[in-house]
Amino acid sequence: MDLIASIPVYVFTFVSLYFQVFLLVTFLEKRQSIAREESDLALAAYPSVTIVVPCWNEERTVVPTMESLLALDYPKEKLRLFIVDDGSTDATWNVVQRFVTHDNVTLFKKENGGKHTALNLALSHVTTDLVGCLDADSFVEPDTLKRIVKSFEDATVMAVTPAIKIENPRNVLELIQNVEYNFGIFFRKVMGTLDAIQVTPGPFSIFRKRVFDDLGPYKKAHNTEDLEMAFRMHESNYRIVNSHKAFVRTVAPKTLKGLYRQRLRWVYGFLKNSLDYKHLFFRKQYGNFGMFMLPAAVISIFSVLYLVGYALFNFGLYASGKLTAFEAGGMAGFTPRFDLFFINTELLTFVAIILFLMVLIIIFIGKSLAEDTRRVPLDVVYFLALYGFIVPSWLFMALVNTALSKKSAWR
Repeated sequence: MDLIASIPVYVFTFVSLYFQVFLLVTFLEKRQSIAREESDLALAAYPSVTIVVPCWNEERTVVPTMESLLALDYPKEKLRLFIVDDGSTDATWNVVQRFVTHDNVTLFKKENGGKHTALNLALSHVTTDLVGCLDADSFVEPDTLKRIVKSFEDATVMAVTPAIKIENPRNVLELIQNVEYNFGIFFRKVMGTLDAIQVTPGPFSIFRKRVFDDLGPYKKAHNTEDLEMAFRMHESNYRIVNSHKAFVRTVAPKTLKGLYRQRLRWVYGFLKNSLDYKHLFFRKQYGNFGMFMLPAAVISIFSVLYLVGYALFNFGLYASGKLTAFEAGGMAGFTPRFDLFFINTELLTFVAIILFLMVLIIIFIGKSLAEDTRRVPLDVVYFLALYGFIVPSWLFMALVNTALSKKSAWR
């Protein structure tokens, strides 16, 4: 029985190692083109752009969000800003009145219907070449839009995603997310080179207007409209790329409860959208997204849960054995024994060590891409020590909720 149970452990571990090696090799192969993107900011033309800021009870953050948009290094006559108050119950509508005096800012107010309805209201008034969204708790750098627009000089590109960083991480949870987001910058860049990006995130993903003209407006999509839009674009073979130096800073959940609810919604939304678009899996016409990205993402969820369950089960057996030894022989039977000359030479041990080192390498590449200059990387220490203990909770519940068709809450 132990042999049968350990077979998936070897399979999942080797698959994880293969995936990490694949990411690194792909990144290194594309490093030259990535370096060119870092240095080239000259634009042949400035297409017109509309940025939509959907708001629901964002009185604390919407002002700095708007100020960052107004400070963009982009011709003001080419930039339109839409603020949509989605039925806020706080002072958001009063707060945003200060922006009425700006000629390129338009305000909309509607009954609460969810983020996708706020975006769709704005889309019905968009006449520009490009359109995007910026969540009201996120902030852009002055050169972010120019970097993204640069990617649209390739006529085949239909959407561009930014590089998202955590705004001023301080507590342990925020620092853990800082590493996760830096890893995401690396991951999204690699997936962009493979035309396999799985989400067009709310913080400043920019689209050609014709995407919505051709494919229709946003859908509720299990409270993950940005995931569903990416799936829909891949279904139509519309290219999504990434601009890894187009930085956007976003406010991260500060409590474990807030983080859990956010990630539960994300994973549940991914699983439900994967079921809705199951016809994309293992189909060559959908490229690396269908053949590689989607299957790998689903397998990773099951592999993490199995490996954690296997580890907990074996730890339980070990603890039970130690308890039995203690009952039989007192502290003499309970005291662990260490042999300095013993080295575990099992293949799985070496693979696990290599996998750990690969993860470290990717984390530090991500920090470099994110221009994270912290001298003492406490975030990496916290991430390695704690992340593995909290992730399985929302992965497990997302699977349970998907199986039971239990809807996720936005907040």
